[in-house]
Amino acid sequence: MSKENNISPEQQELTKMAFEDKDWAEIKSHNSWVIFKVMSEFVEGFEKLAKIGPCVSIFGSARTKPGDKYYKMAEEIGALLVRHGYGVVTGGGPGIMEAGNKGANSQEGKSVGLNIDLPHEQFHNRYIDSDKLINFDYFFVRKVMFVKYSQGFVVMPGGFGTLDELFEAITLIQTQKIGRFPIILVGTDFWGGLMDWIKTTLLDKYANISPSDLDLINIVDTPDDAVHLIDEFYSKFVLSPNF
Repeated sequence: MSKENNISPEQQELTKMAFEDKDWAEIKSHNSWVIFKVMSEFVEGFEKLAKIGPCVSIFGSARTKPGDKYYKMAEEIGALLVRHGYGVVTGGGPGIMEAGNKGANSQEGKSVGLNIDLPHEQFHNRYIDSDKLINFDYFFVRKVMFVKYSQGFVVMPGGFGTLDELFEAITLIQTQKIGRFPIILVGTDFWGGLMDWIKTTLLDKYANISPSDLDLINIVDTPDDAVHLIDEFYSKFVLSPNF
């Protein structure tokens, strides 16, 4: 069976819409609506998070179940971060995101959820502070909020979305669009293969990155080690929004 036969009706409709021939009035009307919607999402995000204080983002899969070891670790990391003076920011959904918010909530710390409207699986979890839940339609606006208000990323096992968020942060630091902040991968068994590929293929074989780029990423296996790296890094800096 070809891959084309596995395309859902919703995906087929979106593809067809991209090739529709629209007149100028339709284009102008649609684009104007999009501009104002994007602006409104930026305004809401900036207003709600302007005084959020030092926070750390926890990324990971929405599909991770509460009994999973990584769910429990994310929950513990969320609690530890609050006890060490940080708020917790997640993507606002279930799985690892829920665990991070749950840990922060258990310690009565700041628990932020940047939720994204998706056709499947994404709904906000109940451990987010009521005044710190923001819903987005646009991934790029949501990612700006993560980067602007997070002083570190703790990245748990996840899928394409988690990889997107991880490499967005690495790229912005590597290209010096934002200051350097700690990026911590949790779980050698999950991330080890990716890190081996980055070193042997991206660096050694093709030289598409510099040796110093590997220093941007840390791998740990315990919640204590993850939070310790963040504390160690920020013992030298004053915490503030990234731009």
